[in-house]
Amino acid sequence: MTLTQLQKLKEKGEKITCLTAYDASFAHILDEAGIEILLVGDSLGMVVQGHDSTLPVTIDDMIYHCKQVSRGNQQAFLIVDMPFMSYAIPEIALKNAARLMAEGEAQMVKLEGGAWLLETVQLLTERGIPVCAHLGLTPQSVHQLGGYRVQGRDEISAERLQNDAIALEAAGASILVLECVPSKLAAEITKSLNIPVIGIGAGVDCDGQVLVLYDLLGITDKPPSFSKNFLQETGSIKAAIEAFIMAVKNARFPGVEHSFE
Repeated sequence: MTLTQLQKLKEKGEKITCLTAYDASFAHILDEAGIEILLVGDSLGMVVQGHDSTLPVTIDDMIYHCKQVSRGNQQAFLIVDMPFMSYAIPEIALKNAARLMAEGEAQMVKLEGGAWLLETVQLLTERGIPVCAHLGLTPQSVHQLGGYRVQGRDEISAERLQNDAIALEAAGASILVLECVPSKLAAEITKSLNIPVIGIGAGVDCDGQVLVLYDLLGITDKPPSFSKNFLQETGSIKAAIEAFIMAVKNARFPGVEHSFE
């Protein structure tokens, strides 16, 4: 799977599937099932390391897990999160992104943030490092946001999200993740961009969907309301992943109960 192929899926109106992965074994299972994108998320800080946020995760942690996922993956496009403060200024971002690509064997890096990231996104993409942007609920900014809350519900913040999305695409971002955004706003942003938009808690009209694998399998103690336990309905890991893929492809997931107004 390549960026060009992902772009063609958007153009054809075919939904894109994405799940998080943190090790070679799960990466192999997800890849075999046909997931188009594997995301090595800094969510590993919570679901693997046991922290109460993603903030303690280091660049070395991400390289370590990304390398494992790469070993288990054959076909899926591999994205890795840049952890907290690893891209605070453009020069630091370039150094750390290069490590994630060279040592971690990632194909793209993901950064959380809006307009303040434009210079960084441009710098990375000009140097040959593909960028996935992330707007809405950005977990690395959870304390500044006042908790894990839906973003873009009022007119001012909705307009800011829309403008940030357009600006990030113009700066060179090739994919956008929208997290915990009202469905109507997410649909408008998805329609306004040429690049694929992957939603999580952002309604069914995004170009694709991503979930944390541990939420999908019912491992997480207190999963977010936008997730769904697919293992509960299917009885096996392989069947749960295949059910997620079919539900996304057929626009049956997320339902209204997994979305926000």
